[in-house]
Amino acid sequence: MKPAVARKPLIRIAVVESDPLRFVGFRALFDSEPDFELVSATLPEITAERNIDLVLLGSRGGQNLFDQMASLKASRPDLKIIVTGAGIDDETILKAIASGAKGYVDEAAAPSEFVQAIRIVQQGSVWAPRRVLSMFIERVTSSPGRIFPAGRVTFTDREKEVLEMLVAGRSNKEIGAALGIEERTVKAHVAKLMRKVGVQNRIALSVHAITHSLVSAK
Repeated sequence: MKPAVARKPLIRIAVVESDPLRFVGFRALFDSEPDFELVSATLPEITAERNIDLVLLGSRGGQNLFDQMASLKASRPDLKIIVTGAGIDDETILKAIASGAKGYVDEAAAPSEFVQAIRIVQQGSVWAPRRVLSMFIERVTSSPGRIFPAGRVTFTDREKEVLEMLVAGRSNKEIGAALGIEERTVKAHVAKLMRKVGVQNRIALSVHAITHSLVSAK
């Protein structure tokens, strides 16, 4: 008798879209991912439904995108948000991430990119176009004092190890496996690193580490 194959835990994804055809499109897009469970929901439904893991928040160029994000974050600070849209300028993408979004995916992206973005964000990382990250790094490098607190902070040896691997793009699970510690312990280290540096997400933490030479050059 063959051993049962372990099933991946479900990732419950809420799609915030007024156009029902877009929800049908997303459902078809993720048809080959059995651990993705899609629901179409309004903002009040999402804030009331505690077992939604991630939100795909559509942008139509309206300023209400940030109002929606603020509303979601106020009631569900743990909620992971990926913004989707077409032709959104880099400044808006950067602002969305700074406001708490964990990623941005252009609606014209390949299905594989959507799937990868969701999995990366669900693991605790941030998904953003390389050009936006490059722009962020350039901006921080030119005027770091405006974004990060003055003065250097000190890290423990373990925090340095976690930081090195985070900058290398490793997920919490990968960092834990490499260092022989539990994933929740990695999350605690990352949270403490962000508090020490004074940033809100992993991208900003990585940028700070690079621009302030806190990690070894590879």
